[in-house]
Amino acid sequence: MSVRLPGAVPSPSTERGRRPPRADLIAAAAALGLFAAAAVTGGVLYALGRPVYASAAPLSAHWLPHVGPGTPAALLLAALVCWRGPALAARLPWRPLLALSYATAVAWTLSLALVDGWRRGVAGRLTTVHEYLHEVPGVTDVPAMLGEFTTRILDFQPDSWTTHVSGHPPGALLVFVWLDRAGLGGGGWAGVLCILAGALVAVAVPHTVRLLGSGAAARAVLPFAVLFPGAVWSGVSADGLFAGVTATGVALLAHGVTRGRAVGAVAGGAVLAFGCYLSYGLVLMAPVALAVVLAGRHRPTVGWAFAGAAPVVAGFTAAGFWWPTGYHLVVERYYQGIAADRAYGYWVWANLALVVAAAGPAAAVLLRRVVLAGWRAVALRRPGAERATWLLPLAAMAAIVAADLSGYSKAEVERIWLPFTAWLMAGAALIPPAARRTWLAVQAGAALTVNHLLLTSW
Repeated sequence: MSVRLPGAVPSPSTERGRRPPRADLIAAAAALGLFAAAAVTGGVLYALGRPVYASAAPLSAHWLPHVGPGTPAALLLAALVCWRGPALAARLPWRPLLALSYATAVAWTLSLALVDGWRRGVAGRLTTVHEYLHEVPGVTDVPAMLGEFTTRILDFQPDSWTTHVSGHPPGALLVFVWLDRAGLGGGGWAGVLCILAGALVAVAVPHTVRLLGSGAAARAVLPFAVLFPGAVWSGVSADGLFAGVTATGVALLAHGVTRGRAVGAVAGGAVLAFGCYLSYGLVLMAPVALAVVLAGRHRPTVGWAFAGAAPVVAGFTAAGFWWPTGYHLVVERYYQGIAADRAYGYWVWANLALVVAAAGPAAAVLLRRVVLAGWRAVALRRPGAERATWLLPLAAMAAIVAADLSGYSKAEVERIWLPFTAWLMAGAALIPPAARRTWLAVQAGAALTVNHLLLTSW
């Protein structure tokens, strides 16, 4: 027996009557067309002597068709999740299901990374001269490092931070310093940490949907969160770690505002505040956090989130790092590098083509349905029990558009925007059940294609 969820999640028969599948196909085709246009335009501009400074435009990668040790596992996992994922998500108890989902997401991310081999795909990713681990041996005094951090952001001075350290607040470097101090130094452990943290998205996104809406919607979202194509870049990049941390913070905040538990709100506020010290751009998680508050039943609890955030901000400030100063210096450093040569006119739309790569072609289908569901909910003033399925993706898109228009994210957003693109998957419950396996296969195919045709930079 088929049961229609209250709100915006239609049954297959209703879907066939109201929206023909052709609309979804057109949306996905348009998304792929946008990516193709960005690729062709990038090639033409290069031929005309106006390079866009992305090796396989719009992707930061090199053409290198290859297979590797992770190929068999990646293919097997993709097939299993597409075949059995939706059915298992529908019937397993919730907590064991989350555990299975997390383990599968870890395996999926690791297998994709191992397509490039252990050294090239995992252990060597964060050890280059531009990455965080390059600076870890020089941090012998953490308080001193925090106190002088902003003085070393600008380029062209003897003690300038490496590219990635200078481009982020000190929290990102601190994570790898702490890992090293725990006896887990080197690129291998750093890569594993990013994979383990990035896979938290597969738990946090569906669990947030469950807290704000229903178990049925969350179960529909879960396989899409597990086979998230962005796993190509979250394993291994620090941005995958950022995505996992902030997604966890959002889920904790959702626990606080739906259950009225101060401890959840405090923890969520602290984790999200720490996220802002991992990357300046993560202040744009604010729309997603606001969506959680709007969909929650105990909004006054949100005050505890600020109580959780305050000690984090106070701690970094007392140690000598003033966030606004760091941000303004990073903007200056940004234009000391290759960003000054990357044309805004190309990247302002090519960045959106990269969303197609990182979130998968199904993201266009989700967004079409999300916009329709949101419009109907607002127009009819009946948001329904499933408003999280359209409110969270819309909030994520708002963050992406703001980042795009700012001009401070030209290229490389396939990894930089992982904390935002992951939340687009919250709209997967809007896909009719009969079509979910098909779109899961499309998502998996997109990730496998990118990973086997290109050697990505992250």
